[in-house]
Amino acid sequence: MRHFISIADLTREDALAVLATAEHMAQTQSRSIRKLPTLVGTTVVNLFFEDSTRTRISFEAAAKRLSADVINFSAKGSSISKGESLKDTALTLQAMGADAVVVRSASSGAAHLLAHSGWIDQPIINAGDGAHEHPTQAMLDAFTMRRHLRPEDPSADLAGAHVVIVGDVLHSRVARSNVLLLTLLGARVTLVAPPALVPVGASAWPCEISYDLDAALATGPDAVMMLRVQSERMVGGGFFPTAGEYSRRYGLSAARAQTLPDHAIVMHPGPMNRGFEIDGSVADSPRSVIVEQVASGVFVRMAVLYHLLATDAREAPRDH
Repeated sequence: MRHFISIADLTREDALAVLATAEHMAQTQSRSIRKLPTLVGTTVVNLFFEDSTRTRISFEAAAKRLSADVINFSAKGSSISKGESLKDTALTLQAMGADAVVVRSASSGAAHLLAHSGWIDQPIINAGDGAHEHPTQAMLDAFTMRRHLRPEDPSADLAGAHVVIVGDVLHSRVARSNVLLLTLLGARVTLVAPPALVPVGASAWPCEISYDLDAALATGPDAVMMLRVQSERMVGGGFFPTAGEYSRRYGLSAARAQTLPDHAIVMHPGPMNRGFEIDGSVADSPRSVIVEQVASGVFVRMAVLYHLLATDAREAPRDH
């Protein structure tokens, strides 16, 4: 891999290779000394044009645990807020000696533009671009699912698994990346949302679409992923009648969670709107793997950085 921009750029073998490396990274992180010398001497820049907590900290932790130096670059208070272009920012990062750039932007395609513009030669990792994609989030979700649904074989894909993704699909880059990755790994995916929150063209995606959450849950899914309702992106409103009506029809209540198979897990990319899209008791229940997803994010992002930057990336990762 040269960059990590979109799940659509990956083959099934690519995805399984990253997951396998993430599994190895997870094993190294259970030791008393968790830091690996793999990326000593490299510099990773976190270029965030959008606010983030989990993703930025996760990438920072991943890079540091591989012994890379990290520069966190926020658009707020920077030259970008003074009108500097993306091109000039990229040239500045290259001049500073960045070896990889993790970029998060409200603009769809920003990471692709950086990767293919010729402004910068370093690997680009997409940490979320607008409503387009969030590929490392999908990878950590698949990693978490595989650990719970295929515990007997950590190298398995997700063939035969059924995943229901619920909520604000229209504004969700997480949903798009998950549909692509989960189906690439053999899973069946059902999207559930109010009609106004289903993107135009979603009927061409490799998934099923339902407007009835109870009907989707009645099929006995292996995993249910709730999406945050992104109210800040809903300019003009009109996407659903009221918050109460949305919660009644599309929220994962305790009663709905009780209808799930015993082995089914509940997921959420965060941050959660407790009591709105998911009941607090469900988020904190034994079937919830939401906190585990955060830990998985560090392992997966270590794996992505390893595959992009390590000189021996074609070999099994070494502990040294």
